[in-house]
Amino acid sequence: QVQLVESGGGSVQPGGSLRLSCAASGRTFSDYEMGWFRQAPGKEREFVATITRSGRTDYLPSVYGRFTVSRDNAKNTVYLQMNSLKLEDTAVYYCNVRHISESYWGQGTQVTVSS
Repeated sequence: QVQLVESGGGSVQPGGSLRLSCAASGRTFSDYEMGWFRQAPGKEREFVATITRSGRTDYLPSVYGRFTVSRDNAKNTVYLQMNSLKLEDTAVYYCNVRHISESYWGQGTQVTVSS
């Protein structure tokens, strides 16, 4: 059974940094695309960042240059380094792994940016 466990969320002041981790288990995910989405209160879930099995990355324009997605295939883990955090980055962040018709989600981790 596939499980995704996120960690690293928390509260930080504007301009601060956080690093999210998502450990996947249940199979080998080296062929899977791995990424992050987020959902702010009252808003729809939105794409944040993704990394393919070859290491190609893509980002939501508003986080480009501030967030970095990476993966460690040996650990089945995807990371999201978030720097220069802004108030509008406050949301529940969800890990997602997908391959062809399969898609799996983590339970979410809260990121709160406040002064």
